[in-house]
Amino acid sequence: MDGPPDAFGSPYRLLSGAVVPRPIAWVSTRAPDGTRNLAPYSFSNVVTPDPPTLLFSASGTGDDRKDTARNAVETGEFVWNVVTADVAEAMNETSATLPPETDEFERAGVTPAAGVAVDAPRVAEARVSFECRLAETLDVGVFTVVLGEVVHAHVDESLLTDGKMDTRKLDAVGRMAGSDYARTTDRFSMERPP
Repeated sequence: MDGPPDAFGSPYRLLSGAVVPRPIAWVSTRAPDGTRNLAPYSFSNVVTPDPPTLLFSASGTGDDRKDTARNAVETGEFVWNVVTADVAEAMNETSATLPPETDEFERAGVTPAAGVAVDAPRVAEARVSFECRLAETLDVGVFTVVLGEVVHAHVDESLLTDGKMDTRKLDAVGRMAGSDYARTTDRFSMERPP
């Protein structure tokens, strides 16, 4: 069957079901009033390594932005925490729709740790966290795309081999569709042709 995206039902369901697995940006921010915020976003990825830049996309634009995107815009910083299997349940707890004054760190039972280069807290239990300064935002349709330049990284040393990130040791969790997630434990290799 061929056709426009809405020919397959909801374009959201088509995109989120076919573009899989997606990395999960577990984004932590601090509101201008000091309230901590923590929420997962699976419309997310790496933009460029130079300067090192990540993005996440959150529903809502302008005055209707989600708390995370609004906080990132208003404070100019956020932390992207990588979701691994050991924190997946806590990440899921933070996906609930809650009032802005709710501290999702407390709700999920995870520890806020002070940033080194930004005021936004990171998740202490996350094995990899990237402190980011806001680089740019784009309103695309009904979503706000938030780009952040990585200014500091926290990496659990057990994930390194010869001083480099070893993806075989990172039990990352990716987003599928609906209530489904994927682990990155089933891998295969292919050599890139010259």
